[in-house]
Amino acid sequence: MTAKSVATTPFPDQKPGTSGLRKKVAVFRQPRYVENFVQAIFDAIPERAGATLVIGGDGRFFNREVVQTALKMAAANGFARVLVGRGGLLSTPAASCVIRKYGAIGGLVLSASHNPGGPDGDFGIKFNTANGGPAPEDVTAAIFARTLALTEYRIVEAPDLDLDAVGETCIGAMAVTVLDPVADYLHLMRTLVDFEAIRALFAGGFRMRFDAMSAVTGPYAHAILEGELGAAPGTVVNGTPQPDFGGHHPDPNPVHCHDLYDLMLSPDAPDFGAASDGDGDRNMIVAPGLFVTPSDSLAILAAHAHRAPGYAAGLAGVARSMPTSRAVDRVAASLGIPAYETPTGWKFFGSLLDAGLITLCGEESAGTGSDHVREKDGLWAVLLWLNVLAATGTPARDLVHAHWARFGRDYYTRHDYEEIDSDAAKALMSGLRAKLADLPGQRFGDLTVATADDFRYVDPVDGSVTAEQGVRIGFAEDARVVYRLSGTGTAGATLRVYVERFEPATGRLDRPVAEVLASAVAAACAIADIAALTGRDAPSVVT
Repeated sequence: MTAKSVATTPFPDQKPGTSGLRKKVAVFRQPRYVENFVQAIFDAIPERAGATLVIGGDGRFFNREVVQTALKMAAANGFARVLVGRGGLLSTPAASCVIRKYGAIGGLVLSASHNPGGPDGDFGIKFNTANGGPAPEDVTAAIFARTLALTEYRIVEAPDLDLDAVGETCIGAMAVTVLDPVADYLHLMRTLVDFEAIRALFAGGFRMRFDAMSAVTGPYAHAILEGELGAAPGTVVNGTPQPDFGGHHPDPNPVHCHDLYDLMLSPDAPDFGAASDGDGDRNMIVAPGLFVTPSDSLAILAAHAHRAPGYAAGLAGVARSMPTSRAVDRVAASLGIPAYETPTGWKFFGSLLDAGLITLCGEESAGTGSDHVREKDGLWAVLLWLNVLAATGTPARDLVHAHWARFGRDYYTRHDYEEIDSDAAKALMSGLRAKLADLPGQRFGDLTVATADDFRYVDPVDGSVTAEQGVRIGFAEDARVVYRLSGTGTAGATLRVYVERFEPATGRLDRPVAEVLASAVAAACAIADIAALTGRDAPSVVT
């Protein structure tokens, strides 16, 4: 087998976002497009000679082809060993687990997360570093700079490997291990949650529905929930990964996971409902008759984490992304531990986790995690919920209401304006930033602006500064609005508007969310002049 260098020219659009490089499949299928980006990643790893690399993805369309290409390029770039999931599959949290367990120098995670799949859908490539987490900004900047200067890529001429057989093989001098994608992750979960308690819960008649959304979490959920923990057959639905996710949008929210949501709000609801997304790092939690917001879920898990063996010693601290509601901050204050507010993007939690400053962290976009890996982890969050339910003996809905009765309720919603004109989106954000100094004291309906700023984050570990991470408007009435452009889409721009209002424990905690937030939503639209600037009189998705 011979390694060769192939002449190439740069593509100008290979700048990684908050979660790697995401584009339409048609873009990635251009000749040399994948090869250029993978070579740029490898060139940004100066210590790659003799190192171990992990490769795996969520099984979406084009996953197998990119795995084969990446394997041959790794062999030509001096890696000594590659660990790849059977079938090219590794959930994002499992990839992080494998990187950390085997001391790999990093990994290629092939996914566009919760974005649609299929030939007309999205694809993505992300580089995770040796800590198992997404590459920090200095590394992604180096990768992008390299994409603009490439003149060649290196690849071994070799036949495709059999990815469906667990075992050892090689490409030239490079060893390739095809792993059971579930085994290492399952072993890690056994150290964190009380499997015996959860088995007893299911043995006592506890009923659950888990929607894997025809995505990568299916094999993990079948093996752990039904196999290890004794959940009834059929607990896991849509459990076989499909290249197009069964034609569905693999985003676990009430809109895209409506079958589960409708079931949980019906008279026939089981005791607990949950789902995960395309690459297995997000989760949705639904109690009978009640959708649990990701912000509340993080807060509830923080309040009860000590009930699981992996967290019995308590939490060092917690962190949330800035747009996430302040619910977990209230729990942290009661526990006497620090609560950190970071920009959106899991990589910002990484330095806090590595420094031991936090144990749990989460985002409003359905991502929850802990220090066991350096990615958010959908199935782990579900397992921790099951541990809490087993340990307390409290029904899920009652657990949520008890939390509100103790800490108060942060009513919360997110409005997404998807695929709007990019120039219009930038103009909206620029206009907001221009008026920040004049907003305090202005009144919108029954709300008075108290604070207005553009979030700027200073990492408490390394002092690095990340600016312009979203416009925050705080109201004197304990309400808040956040505006932010998302970096995870592949077409146009997505404006996200986050709206919350706090109701203390002595107030009304069971009012309709839309009713409570109506005046704050109206204020958000008026302050940013959303309709006039975007041409949209309503959001694409409300969660």
